[in-house]
Amino acid sequence: MDITAGGASAPDKAPNAPAASASDYPPPREAWYCVSILALAVMVNFLDRGILNLLIEPIKADLGLSDTQISLIVGAAFTIFYAIFGWPVAVMVDRLSRKHMMAAGIAIFGLMTTLSGLASNFWHLFLARVGIGVGETTSGPSAYSLLSDYFPPEKLPRAIAVMNLGFVAGVGFSMIIGGVIISFVGTSGGYDLPLGIHLRGWQVVLILVGIPGFIVSGLMLTVKEPKRRGVVEKKSRPIGEVFGFVGHHWKVYIPLFAGLALRSVQMFGLQTWGAPFYARTYGWSGVQYAYVAGISLMIAMPIGLFVGSWLAERWWKKNIYDANIRVTVISTAVAVPLAIMQPLMPSPWLAAFIGFFAALWGGMAAPVENAALQSVTPNHLRGQVTFMFLFIMNVIGMMMGPLVVSTFTDVVFSEEKIRYSLFLTALLMGPPAVFIFWAGMKPYGRAMAAGGVLQPPPAK
Repeated sequence: MDITAGGASAPDKAPNAPAASASDYPPPREAWYCVSILALAVMVNFLDRGILNLLIEPIKADLGLSDTQISLIVGAAFTIFYAIFGWPVAVMVDRLSRKHMMAAGIAIFGLMTTLSGLASNFWHLFLARVGIGVGETTSGPSAYSLLSDYFPPEKLPRAIAVMNLGFVAGVGFSMIIGGVIISFVGTSGGYDLPLGIHLRGWQVVLILVGIPGFIVSGLMLTVKEPKRRGVVEKKSRPIGEVFGFVGHHWKVYIPLFAGLALRSVQMFGLQTWGAPFYARTYGWSGVQYAYVAGISLMIAMPIGLFVGSWLAERWWKKNIYDANIRVTVISTAVAVPLAIMQPLMPSPWLAAFIGFFAALWGGMAAPVENAALQSVTPNHLRGQVTFMFLFIMNVIGMMMGPLVVSTFTDVVFSEEKIRYSLFLTALLMGPPAVFIFWAGMKPYGRAMAAGGVLQPPPAK
């Protein structure tokens, strides 16, 4: 497979190739302040998810749940709100104040995370996690739309890489800080509060995790709403018209969407079941896994994020206009074999070593893949098309990833053989994702060389 075949490079440069002037955008101090607040928002989001994954075993034991029920709480519950209300929210992102929508969403996210800590059975916890979906529903499309109006295309991967440090901090700190908290309260028999209220240790952890959401919500209000660039419309676009736009440019969008879907299933499957995998396979405690995985992630992911964005920016300056997808292909092609190998390692430290490099190479794709989507999508459709992208990652990846692994475990293997469930999931999802990304590299390169932002289909 030749990843350089068909790439749009200097000879393919069209007369109207994109050339954005930095002076046309908001001052750098405003732009990077926005990035820092968005990073905090992402951190709060993934802090909740990461700590919940560490608490799987005590929650499962306390509430008497199966692996499949846990998968529904971690995955499906979160995605229900996203699936039902995500599109109307995305339409509002293209019309209303994005910072206000994010602030409201983050506050609701914090409230529902706190309520998760008060759950006493499967349905209480499931419904609370449904409410948490509102945070992701508002924040994802809003964040990427804001960044696209703060930074020119050639600088967008770097900005997204810095914002994604929030993901690294959220997941990494959730491991490290979560391990500390759990060592004090998460494994205790519980706490008696006034008015006869009794909370288990894992409930206290979730209540504490919800508090930062209210703080970040207030900080979001201090961000300046940038001027929208390109075509800006006040009226909403019919769903059919948006799908028609994506369908007209399917050679660009479908590889981005389909490759992400497959890769997300594998990624979220391992992320959710990482702690149980190390516990059941190698005998590690949740706290031991938290420290090792957290430190590893916080070293590997930043390297991957900035190498990926640096490489895409470097290739862009050389007029290689498929740079974003080219980096995605390379990243996925190396990370997938490592993900397949990791659960089969004979020792926990060797598995963690393989996981470190899988995270490093996998992290290279995160900023450039998102930048690729924003760079070709018109402003007035950006929120809705970004919603499609994030819908695939969250509804398909986050819901199906944990469920696919748990189904293999419950039906094919056993809890003690969860390593084979992770192996089979990576084997089935990873290689097709590499090929699909590669298939989309040439169409994306042609689109960027021809001017970047795609045009709507001609009127019939």
